[in-house]
Amino acid sequence: MQITKIAIQRSTIVVVLFTILTSLGIFSYSQMSYELLPKFSPNVVTVSTLYPGSAPTEVENSVTRKLEDALASLEGIDVMKSTSLESFSIITIELKDDVDVDVILQDAQRKIDAILGDLPEDADPPSLGKFSLDDMPIMQLGAYSSLNATEFYDLMDQRIQPTLAQIDGVAQVNLLGGTEREIKVNLNQNKLEALGISPLEVNRAIASANLDFPTGKLKSDEEQILIRLSGKFSSVDEIRNLVVTQKGPSTIRIKDLAEVVDSKKDEEILSRLNGNSAIGISIQKQSDANAVDVAENVNLALAGLEKTYGGNDLKFEVSQDSSTFTLEAANAVIHDLIIAVVLVAIIMLLFLHSIRNAVIVMIAVPASIVATFTIMYLAGFTLNLMSLLALSLVVGILVDDAIVVIENIYRHMEKGKSAVQASYDGIREIGGTVVSITLVIVVVFVPLSLTGGLIAGILTQFSITVAVATLISLLVAFTLIPLLTSRFSKLEHINPKSIFGKIINGFEKILDSIVNWLTGILKWAFNHKAVTLIATFALFVSSFMLVSNGFIGSEFVGQGDKGEFIIRIELPKSSTIEETNFTTMEAEHFLRTFPEITGVFTTIGQTTGGFSSATSTPYAAELTVKMVPSEERTSTAPEFAREMEIALEENIVGAEFTAVPIAITGTASDAPIQILLSGPDLATLKSFSDQVLEEVIQVPGTRKVETSLEDGNPEISVEVDRAKMADLGLDMAMVGSTMQVAFNGNTDTKYRDGDFEYDINIRLDEFDRRSVTDIENLAFINTRGETILLKQFATASPSEGPSKLTRQNRITSVSINSQVSGRPTGTVGEEIKARIAKLDLPNEVTIAYEGDLKMQEEGFGSLGIALLASILLIYLIMVALYDNYVYPLVVMFSLPLAIIGALLALAMSGSSLSIFSILGLIMLMGLVAKNAILLVDFANQLKAGGIEVKAALFKAVEIRFRPILMTTLAMVFGMLPIALASGAGAEWKNGLAWALIGGLISSMFLTMVIVPVIYYVFDRILAKFGKDKKNEIVIEETELSETDSEVAAYI
Repeated sequence: MQITKIAIQRSTIVVVLFTILTSLGIFSYSQMSYELLPKFSPNVVTVSTLYPGSAPTEVENSVTRKLEDALASLEGIDVMKSTSLESFSIITIELKDDVDVDVILQDAQRKIDAILGDLPEDADPPSLGKFSLDDMPIMQLGAYSSLNATEFYDLMDQRIQPTLAQIDGVAQVNLLGGTEREIKVNLNQNKLEALGISPLEVNRAIASANLDFPTGKLKSDEEQILIRLSGKFSSVDEIRNLVVTQKGPSTIRIKDLAEVVDSKKDEEILSRLNGNSAIGISIQKQSDANAVDVAENVNLALAGLEKTYGGNDLKFEVSQDSSTFTLEAANAVIHDLIIAVVLVAIIMLLFLHSIRNAVIVMIAVPASIVATFTIMYLAGFTLNLMSLLALSLVVGILVDDAIVVIENIYRHMEKGKSAVQASYDGIREIGGTVVSITLVIVVVFVPLSLTGGLIAGILTQFSITVAVATLISLLVAFTLIPLLTSRFSKLEHINPKSIFGKIINGFEKILDSIVNWLTGILKWAFNHKAVTLIATFALFVSSFMLVSNGFIGSEFVGQGDKGEFIIRIELPKSSTIEETNFTTMEAEHFLRTFPEITGVFTTIGQTTGGFSSATSTPYAAELTVKMVPSEERTSTAPEFAREMEIALEENIVGAEFTAVPIAITGTASDAPIQILLSGPDLATLKSFSDQVLEEVIQVPGTRKVETSLEDGNPEISVEVDRAKMADLGLDMAMVGSTMQVAFNGNTDTKYRDGDFEYDINIRLDEFDRRSVTDIENLAFINTRGETILLKQFATASPSEGPSKLTRQNRITSVSINSQVSGRPTGTVGEEIKARIAKLDLPNEVTIAYEGDLKMQEEGFGSLGIALLASILLIYLIMVALYDNYVYPLVVMFSLPLAIIGALLALAMSGSSLSIFSILGLIMLMGLVAKNAILLVDFANQLKAGGIEVKAALFKAVEIRFRPILMTTLAMVFGMLPIALASGAGAEWKNGLAWALIGGLISSMFLTMVIVPVIYYVFDRILAKFGKDKKNEIVIEETELSETDSEVAAYI
């Protein structure tokens, strides 16, 4: 133990080393950024294309399929999903973990550019983004101003949005609501017909009269000047007085057949914050950006904008900012950490009987934690729930090495040695054991950091942090602790009459009685070995029955309570935005009567999540509801959201309400259960999806079960008789474009006013586009100048078309989605899988489970492998420690003992098996093996000293119970604050901590009884075969004589 000798003799080296480590740690901590969780969502690239006025089937055939074929050859695609909606196509590509998103984006852009010519002319160029549409906006805010509505919209659109969009890490800034200026040219159908002019002529006349021409230049010897014909409209009157055509002597102007109004666009989206009309802004971050940093930069930018436009009374009110929750969650863990340190310090004081020694042990904690920050910073970690949780769980482990070392040093001092000598001898004696204890913990975490897949980010940060902190605590135990004990330690005799003395003596008496009780049980166990082992096995098996019988559910990650939820409102598809607005106002008014609700952010005509954010849906609305902090209410956000959903459906008729809890991760978990059916034939999929739907509805815990095959959109189908059309001198292009101008309007021409351009919208007056008769009476002017009505060659009839078509990996697909309430997702999912497995699967139809079920399967799979790897590594380390292949098996028997308590604790605390509680189980393996190592190690030493096996085992239990109890209690108390936490993100931490606490307590007592019995059994078996004695291989260290050397033969 040369390192300890140097530490004691040359204290300056240790002081310098820890000063450097601490300074680097503090610096690194100040540089690290916060986030809620390490990123564990797959990298996503989205390709969205607008194709105005086209039906979903047309979008799929003309846009989606062509893009899919082009993008299919990209590298690293995991899944490609596409959705074709009214006027809109969206393709989402989930990538494998090891590909670079930016490279894929460039490749995708190249492939799309190559096929742009094949896309329809009216379609906008596809736009690419690297964020998932399922991600909730990280910020939602409302903007107010004293400007009039159209000027305010211009300010937001032309000035504010671009400023916010260029902030680092911002992927998209959406403006919701607001009134945009528009010059309307409302054509009068009767006048057009009477004058024999078609809407197309009017459109052409306006477009050709609104042009600027650079027409050359004047050049003389002295100068040259450009000539520009400025033909853009400079006032609305110019449009009114524009000549459309000459009919004989009379001139026909725009004002003779249309009304020209400087007005505003028809409202498609409305936005309110707490009942006040506002322009809503939702900000989405790029998938690889840090939410807290982005939110901080946005807040700075908003403050700057308020100052700049103070004259217009511009005010921003933030309705939702995900970074506040992140910081709360991080601070809650730091708070737990501080309580843990205090509790562990109290335990140390009780055991070590000396404030001096307790302080020395506690120095190990900050010294190890602060130094760990340096490695975390270098590895690119952030301060998030997982890395901070690792630090607070590790408090109990950090004092371990220090406790074992100090106990031994103290023992040597009691033998009369000086503090310096005792410090050196104490460490020299048990150095090997301390190293192996530490290594056992480290090897449990190494495989965790190597598991790939979806949860690699979460596990890597957690496990590397624990492993590094534990290794640094080993360095502390070998350098800083012996230095401090050699300088400051002294034997203390407590006055039994003082209050402190009475407490300590009382505590010691309790310890002695526990040891006596344990040895009593151990005697009984030795006399009834078979009963003991069978009972233990039965306990082990029955703890697993808790899972299979549903006492412990399973889920990917707990939903958590973020204090926010979304209410989605959907009216019949034919509803107007005015109707939707009226119903939404009722819902807002109803919600604001509840004291638990602090804020409501309303968007009408658009919903987040999925794809509707790209197109307006006048029949849908969304309320983002914020609640008071969890301490001030009795129910969790998901529970309260369900209550509100039921209450709204009872009180407001004519609309469907869906409550969507916002998960801690910031996604609106639309449907934790997603079943995807793929197959070439839509009709087969539809009939099979109905069967699946029936099965899902019958499973308890499912709610709002829906299929992606929604009811069709109401539409009017115009069927043309081509022969009649040709006879009447018309063609399809002319009929189509006339109808487009008449009913959809044409906004290709712009009106410029100052810096801004506004649409000139040419279409039929509102009065002339109300019923099917208006379509039939639409007038066309044929090549011969005759007026022909649509009903002369076509019929218009109401019909329905599909509103959404989905595909996965270029095959038609249908998904069945369900919300879950009252039961863990995994449990519900397993039941659904079992039911669907009994159905007859049609040919060519495949079933895949998406959403939480897929993530749970992947996550649990990688954790299972990590668990097996860590068990194997623990065994191998002990084989090296004991130089024996059999005794390590004795220690391995302590591992199942921990699982008994862990599963029992999960069942009693109502936690479910999630990736976090399984992480707790894996962590247990290292901690529990450590206790058994201390016991077996001591028994081996006693046996080697010639003591009989049984006596050696009893003595080992007596002597080692104290340090084992001490380290276990230190860990249990270190984890209690986390198990009992109830703040932001507590649901996740609780399961992990309960699994650890239950496992540690059960294994501590069971290890003391079962491990000695198994040791004894193994020892007897080995003795029977004569393998209990170690064969010493003797090698003599002698000098090689000259005659022995290789060269001697040749000299």
